[in-house]
Amino acid sequence: MRRGLAVAILVVAATAALGAPPEPDGYRQEEYRSPTPATLRGAVTVTTPEAERLWRGGAAFIDVLPRPPRPTTLPPGTIWRDAPHDSIPHAQWLPNTGFGALAPQTEDYFRSGLAAATEGNPGKPVVLFCQRNCWMSWNAAKRALALGYRSVHWYPDGTDGWGEAGLPLERASPAAP
Repeated sequence: MRRGLAVAILVVAATAALGAPPEPDGYRQEEYRSPTPATLRGAVTVTTPEAERLWRGGAAFIDVLPRPPRPTTLPPGTIWRDAPHDSIPHAQWLPNTGFGALAPQTEDYFRSGLAAATEGNPGKPVVLFCQRNCWMSWNAAKRALALGYRSVHWYPDGTDGWGEAGLPLERASPAAP
């Protein structure tokens, strides 16, 4: 019986370890909605309770969920409305900043949004998130580290985990450039 239990525990642990892909050397460039690594070298990976403590403690929160562009195939005069986006209260929504390769304008937007959210303090705790299984938050946290931020927290469960825990979400608008 004990041997069977030990084998079952090892199988579960091995399966969990195999489920998370390894950290790539660079940024993820495709398949952004897929399982993410369990960690990000240089950053602190946080759970929902840890993210909540940081939020209540005044850490900067950065949401990097992408914002779909207006379809180019819409006929002229067609009214386009963005899909509503709910985020963690007081988070700065910096859409499209979690892609693997950023245009210079988007990289500047990320850099200035991060500076505004942290009040220009690269040592202020900053939490980067998106949704569960979203590489964009992993990329953005890696990018924040490359920009010299020293207290980077990656919240891989993002708004999915936050909402499932019964924590508040609020309607978000993209941060001004």
